[in-house]
Amino acid sequence: MTNDVTVRIADSADAPAITVVINKAFNVAENFFVEKDRLDLEEVYSLFEAGKFLLAEKNDALLGCVYIEPQLTTDTPRAYLGLLSVDPEHQQNGVGSKLMDAAEEYCRALGCRLMDIRVVNLRTELPGYYQRRGYFETGIGQFPPEIETKVPCHFIEMSKSLE
Repeated sequence: MTNDVTVRIADSADAPAITVVINKAFNVAENFFVEKDRLDLEEVYSLFEAGKFLLAEKNDALLGCVYIEPQLTTDTPRAYLGLLSVDPEHQQNGVGSKLMDAAEEYCRALGCRLMDIRVVNLRTELPGYYQRRGYFETGIGQFPPEIETKVPCHFIEMSKSLE
């Protein structure tokens, strides 16, 4: 259970551990269509420039993380949520939901009215998971052309009202 799991805002010193947990989670989930790591340490450091990571921890061990990037200067203040990652050894225990709840609450407190996510269409289990959390499909986006995939794919874009 997640009762003894805490969530905190990461700082740049957490970047190496964040990189490991993201790549472990994504390698298990996406190795059927992508052969490389999801990101490297430099990419994690660069994400700190625009947004924040929330970390789920238990007894000082990193169980998972999520990236949030508030966009408060738009007509409708919103945030992007991505890289939801739970160490494969701790999946299906509510850690992902705890991170989602914390990210949504954090962005709501900043004044964001919408939360945006993107999921790869090949991850067929994800749209239903997010729909049950209140997200709705808003469109389709191009998968980054610089990432070589084993099969063609695209993003399903989804949003949720935080009001």
